[in-house]
Amino acid sequence: MLIRPAVDADADAIWAILEPIIREGETLTLPRDMARADALAYWFAPGNEVFVVQDDAILGTSYLRANQPGAGAHVANASYATSPQARGKGIARAMLAHSLEHARARGFRAMQFNMVIASNERAVKTWTSNGFEIAGRVPEAFNHPKLGYVDALIMYQKL
Repeated sequence: MLIRPAVDADADAIWAILEPIIREGETLTLPRDMARADALAYWFAPGNEVFVVQDDAILGTSYLRANQPGAGAHVANASYATSPQARGKGIARAMLAHSLEHARARGFRAMQFNMVIASNERAVKTWTSNGFEIAGRVPEAFNHPKLGYVDALIMYQKL
């Protein structure tokens, strides 16, 4: 499994990963009807360093960026998306390890996830088992399409 910087030619594969996650509406805060161009513009926003996980095909994508500008730029932020057919195979864990290593190499002092949906138990377990702590809980911050309003977690790890 190779994790490499994304290139323009990866856009179709990245959209194929993002679209079902966006349409499900269970883990990302993006509008469920978000158009391809808007989703890719969000993922490839200025300041985002985008990566893909590739085996025979692209199985996942992530981005790494500063969580905040200016005085908050020493804290990294990342987001991850795994292809539905590759879930449960360690792809997110591999992307997390890569982003932590890359964040350290770039001089970030910590990593923070601003909105981990509390009902996304797989993500919460993966992040906590890799050293993240729950720094806060925002009650009913996410309108889950099946569960209604659920809490969002702020998760943090000092690098």
